[in-house]
Amino acid sequence: MKGEPDWVIWNGTMGILDMVAIGRTEGRQGFLAEPYDVVGPFSLDELETGGRIAFGECLVMSRQRWQQDQVDLRMAAREKRQAYVMRAAFSGDETAHREALELPIGGLLETVQINAAFRRLAKTAHPDAGGSDAEYHRISEARDALLERLGTMV
Repeated sequence: MKGEPDWVIWNGTMGILDMVAIGRTEGRQGFLAEPYDVVGPFSLDELETGGRIAFGECLVMSRQRWQQDQVDLRMAAREKRQAYVMRAAFSGDETAHREALELPIGGLLETVQINAAFRRLAKTAHPDAGGSDAEYHRISEARDALLERLGTMV
């Protein structure tokens, strides 16, 4: 178990996928070899029987376990990175646009959600339906801004 890089280390948040060896051991506790020697201590028994252990944002797993789990792990990491980007890039304007369309303040939006919210509100906001020019203009601007942010044309 110790010496050769027989284990996969995965950190989807940081985009790390590498082969790693078990470094030093203390009884049935292990640490990874350099440059990942900060990962540890972890249970060697858990790694051997389960084929995978989690250590913070890192997963250490057998090659076989990586082959089985990689699609799901990559998708989960992508979703997590997208959510982080959305939170980091959120501006007060976007919050106001979401509020105008009565959309959730957090999370990813899809084109269909934005358009559905606009259509629902437009039924009462349009001047011909008893609403006002100002209200219809406000929700139209909100829709356009959110769709532009997604890179979708109206």
